[in-house]
Amino acid sequence: MSESSSVAYRPLKPAAPVIDARGVPFSPEYGDIYHAADGAMAQAQHVFLGGNDLPQRWRGRASFTVCETGFGLGSNFLALWLAWRADAQRPRRLHVVSFEAHPLLPQDLAGALARLPADSGCRVLADQLLRQWPPLLPGVHRLEFERGGVTLTLAFGDAGTLAPQLDFVADAFFLDGFAPARNPEMWTPALLQALGAHAAHDATAATWCSAGRVRRALQEAGFAVDRRPGFAGKTHMTVARRIAAGRAPAGDPPAHVAIVGAGIAGAAVAQALGLRGIPVTLLDPAHDAAHRGHLAAAATPLVALDDNPRARLSRAGTLRALARWGDLDGDARPLQCGTLQLSRDAGRAADAGKVLATLGFPASWVRQVDAAEASDIAGLAVSRGGLFFQAGLLVRPDALIHALSAAPGVRRVPGAVHRMERNGDTWRLEDEAGRVLADAPVVVAANAVGARRLLHASGLLEPLPRLAQMHALAGEVTLLPAHALAGGPRCIIGGEGYLLPAVHGHCVAGSTYVHGAAEATVSAGGQGVNLAKAAALLDADAAAAVRSMAAGALSGWAGWRAVLPGRLPAVGPVSHAEGLYLATGFGSRGLSWAALAGDIIAAHLCGEPAPLENDLLRAIAPR
Repeated sequence: MSESSSVAYRPLKPAAPVIDARGVPFSPEYGDIYHAADGAMAQAQHVFLGGNDLPQRWRGRASFTVCETGFGLGSNFLALWLAWRADAQRPRRLHVVSFEAHPLLPQDLAGALARLPADSGCRVLADQLLRQWPPLLPGVHRLEFERGGVTLTLAFGDAGTLAPQLDFVADAFFLDGFAPARNPEMWTPALLQALGAHAAHDATAATWCSAGRVRRALQEAGFAVDRRPGFAGKTHMTVARRIAAGRAPAGDPPAHVAIVGAGIAGAAVAQALGLRGIPVTLLDPAHDAAHRGHLAAAATPLVALDDNPRARLSRAGTLRALARWGDLDGDARPLQCGTLQLSRDAGRAADAGKVLATLGFPASWVRQVDAAEASDIAGLAVSRGGLFFQAGLLVRPDALIHALSAAPGVRRVPGAVHRMERNGDTWRLEDEAGRVLADAPVVVAANAVGARRLLHASGLLEPLPRLAQMHALAGEVTLLPAHALAGGPRCIIGGEGYLLPAVHGHCVAGSTYVHGAAEATVSAGGQGVNLAKAAALLDADAAAAVRSMAAGALSGWAGWRAVLPGRLPAVGPVSHAEGLYLATGFGSRGLSWAALAGDIIAAHLCGEPAPLENDLLRAIAPR
């Protein structure tokens, strides 16, 4: 955990709506109602869909993006989704970007949605929304419905701060929020200018608000403003049409993508592209054997006092892994067993408490536990307390990679790419003998430290000084017999090392970090290190059982990590090579970042709203 607090941090404060005498949800904090007494769905239809001339305006388009300034109870989103479902001429994909400074707790959202009229047709949709409702954590949350046909990018936090931090092009704006007199921050010229910077050339906007200062701010943001009859007794509402130059629409997705490397990074990118209908050639130099024998691994978020980029990326990555991989079959589906991250000492435990108090994260995401509670959670006596992350995932790497690589439209080709060259609109990928392995307009180098060698051999490394410093770090894990540990822990236990729940009668303990190794191998010395790390996590009796195991007589697995300076990955387009992307440098957090990296690249190629804030995208951009 980082001790730095150089970046100002504002914890989320959940909304706490009450129902007024008319049966309308009311915000005590802002002293205003969430919607007109005539009904949320009717208001959404009249003001936001009608005010943006929907569904007419989206017809004939491949995709359509709506930006909403206050998610609130979700009624505008549900009305839009319902209209999309009902329209035979709808776009293939509907994207919604919505900001919310005070999201509702799950139970409050469920109560609000239960009040929607039973005949509105959106109860089924409301149930789907509730099932995916994210934990109340600041930042960007991506929800997907209709097999990806409808996406909801929820930005939890201040809209004025987040709007410039997101990358999207909006075709329509739903300007919603409490009245300007009650919540002036949602109607400032600065925010409307920031939203205008996301507007497509023919974008429209609508709001129930007809205040003069809001209309003037819209005009200053590049919109022509008009009035229409208001809803539920309001004389006027405001509609607007973009007249200033707008953002150009995204081009068509690529017809084909070649991915170099079929480990967790390459397989996750392949799945993300395959789910969007993009044909993929997955070039596999390891002949499908890189993680054979890697029985289990973990994906766990982390926290930091300043909520720094590593902490934010680990949180976003774990959430994407849960969403992307949670419906896989059999051994490929991760087990959400949770992670106990044990404190190193009493001083670190006190620091952990301070971190959680500052962050204000929900206890359902992370909470502090003492040694007794930690032992109860683990089902195995541990040496000390720490933090418990409910979202910790136990992953079977080999099965997961196989499942991701088998996504629709993914074709696996054996071969090691040595060099690539751009020829017109196409990349040609060759092996060391000069044989062409694949041609594609877009290439993703996801081959760990091999990406550095590939860039160098292709004359593309020099403008990327950080990539030039990437190095391979060897490591091994050790399999401990679960029966010697009373069946093993029920959750992941982490500290200086880690101990995982039993898989096929063995608990994985790890791991070693070997600099300058010539090869990655299982060794007696490495097993001794892993046994010592595992023993330090447990109380005296369990630790003695671990120490009694003979180093060198156990099974294990060894492999490589690709490590970059700063311990952040390199994900995204290569600025000096059109059509070239990287997904590499994951270090020891490959499982935490792989699904997120796949969606970052796929969203960029498909012109979707980015699933991550711009400052984080810049932090991991290839350079």
